[in-house]
Amino acid sequence: MTREKGIQIVLAARPQGKVTPDDFRLEEFALPEPSQGEFLMKVDYLSLDPYMRGRMDDRKSYAEPRRIGEVMPGETISTIIVSNHADYSKGEVVLAHTGWRTHAVSRGEGVRRVAPGALPVTTQLGVLGMPGFTAYAGMKAIGKPVKGETVVVAAASGPVGSLVGQLAKIAGARAVGIAGGSKKCAYLKEELQFDAAADHRSPDFPALLAAACPQGIDVYFENVGGAVWQAVLPLLNRFARVPVSGLVAQYDGGGETEARDRLAATMRQILNQRILVRGFINYDFAKEYYADFLCDVAKWISEGRVKFREDIIDGLENAPQAFIGMLAGKNFGKLLVRVGVQK
Repeated sequence: MTREKGIQIVLAARPQGKVTPDDFRLEEFALPEPSQGEFLMKVDYLSLDPYMRGRMDDRKSYAEPRRIGEVMPGETISTIIVSNHADYSKGEVVLAHTGWRTHAVSRGEGVRRVAPGALPVTTQLGVLGMPGFTAYAGMKAIGKPVKGETVVVAAASGPVGSLVGQLAKIAGARAVGIAGGSKKCAYLKEELQFDAAADHRSPDFPALLAAACPQGIDVYFENVGGAVWQAVLPLLNRFARVPVSGLVAQYDGGGETEARDRLAATMRQILNQRILVRGFINYDFAKEYYADFLCDVAKWISEGRVKFREDIIDGLENAPQAFIGMLAGKNFGKLLVRVGVQK
């Protein structure tokens, strides 16, 4: 009798510039038998997120990089299929950091049960998961919008940016979204009720953004950098706040070529306008805000004040191409892989 096997995707090579399919390798593995105090999970959904690009490079960061041959990192929704753990039972659904694989064994560290509810389980990886909390924590701790202010966010149709704009509206501020393409910009205005949207792919993008922010920008939630930041910078008002959660334009192969040093001009604007710029990782604020986040956002979803969109692809083998597309802005909403059972 052939023993059931799983598949996993490992880091095959450090990217030389932009990520390519050759930087990944798909491997089979025999499903392990969980020892006493362990349980075996079947992965149902894998979250694909921009931070994973940084783990592929061998450089200092807030987290250790993946070594060549190691499974790509990632958070998943998984179902326990065999349990030798006193606190976890077969059939329970959990949130776990299994990485890009179909099955994983755990002793329960860092695992959280997912209670059944009215919302799809996938929301635990998106609007009610790490991306949602990134938006909530950055706005609560750093952005702090108030009624009448203008809040701008890039990658606004994604899982972080879309919630940032909706949180701005809940606070009584104007929400201006930056996204790539007319379809995404229309979604921001028509579905999410942003006050304005600017297409960063337009050759007139800086002028479009300025027109959308006639009173300047009070809060800019930064998760892109590059040319978007250069268009935002001259519009920032005195005492503007800039939560920095990501720089996706620079992740994949360095992003845009820097033809000249812009640091002096950036620092001058920060000084002249007394701008607060603070980088953060979402878990910096978990103790203060995580419980409130879960309660508030779930409530606002139920009231129709927060909406979300998911982009789900099938098959773990398709994760590398989907990830490459995400870095180029091809996804529309929170990107997930429906992993399924592999034999």
